Amino acid sequence: MEARLNAQQVSPAAYTALVGLETFVRKASKLEPSLVELVKMRASQINGCAYCIDMHSKDARSALICNRTGHRIL
Repeated sequence: MEARLNAQQVSPAAYTALVGLETFVRKASKLEPSLVELVKMRASQINGCAYCIDMHSKDARSALICNRTGHRIL
């Protein structure tokens, strides 16, 4: 099996910027955590990364566990 790309090693500056953006969105915006997870899941679908889709769908499911709408979405 081919190893996955390690973004932190390939481009540390881009990785740091990405983490900074997520931190800003989570702390400074009024978006619900479940919505942030759904956006990340959709971005992974658009990118076609099965690993990321799996990871973000699990995170979204955890964020939406008490939400009936979440069960219908996932």
